[in-house]
Amino acid sequence: MSNFYKKIISKAQNLNKKIILLESDVDQRVEQAAQEIENNSIAKIILLEKSEYFTDSKLKNELATQLFELRKEKGLTLQEAQKLINDPFYLGTMMVKQGLADGLVGGSASPTPRFLKPTLQILRIKNKYASAFFFMSNEQKTFIFADCAINPDPDVQQLADIALDSANSFLNLVQETPKVAMLSYSTKGSSTSESITKVQQATDLVKQRNPNLLIDGEIQLDAALLPDTAQLKCPNSPLKGDANILIFPDLNAGNIGYKLAKIFGNLSAFGPIVQGLQKPVNDLSRSSSIQDIVGVVAITAIQSSK
Repeated sequence: MSNFYKKIISKAQNLNKKIILLESDVDQRVEQAAQEIENNSIAKIILLEKSEYFTDSKLKNELATQLFELRKEKGLTLQEAQKLINDPFYLGTMMVKQGLADGLVGGSASPTPRFLKPTLQILRIKNKYASAFFFMSNEQKTFIFADCAINPDPDVQQLADIALDSANSFLNLVQETPKVAMLSYSTKGSSTSESITKVQQATDLVKQRNPNLLIDGEIQLDAALLPDTAQLKCPNSPLKGDANILIFPDLNAGNIGYKLAKIFGNLSAFGPIVQGLQKPVNDLSRSSSIQDIVGVVAITAIQSSK
């Protein structure tokens, strides 16, 4: 059990937040995690598919009407909204939107797109990019890996937003100094391509928007994490081989990267944690352990207090 896990559990225990957990009807891990969460007073849990909310026709009608009002300009009809609200992913997200719960966690038995569609339709902040990251941790250190779930090929602006939001998430949840590595297969112009230029430009944009942030890019993974390699490849890097936030150039790299670290590096993975939303709604990997689910619930509770 990592120090990061112990920290977030302890912090969530003082918040008394109400969190919706989805898919307890199809995934035994969810019910087992809920029992552990309740037993340790980490949060109050609503197992949505087994709760009174799921069969409350009056509540569903109210939330369907609110969903219709929210999405009618996008072409959603009231009849379509009434049908969608029977989907627990839509019902749970609307409950969070309307303040009936502090946050939502789900997706342990479903692919990420099914989870993210209602999330982004209902809780996205206007004119802001949502992104997703994993907390990766062991006994010694905690990292953020981003974006690992939402943006397939972020442009310069999106990549800069991902870096800035990840730094803020790290500062708020880990409470340590963010050290951001903008990853590439090149370090400081050792190669050239459009993807390298994108990372370089995004790094420059982040520096413009937050001159005090400790960031470097483009930089290779070994130079970002190994002090000896950093000294060899980029001796003037402010990271000095001690990055704790890894920003991947695209979703292929991010998703593959976090899974490699989890499987071969034996790091705990909590997420995907979604940032850039009005209220916290977080996905689960289908390979999540019970401890992973408990950890994401604790993170969601902490996010809801910000």
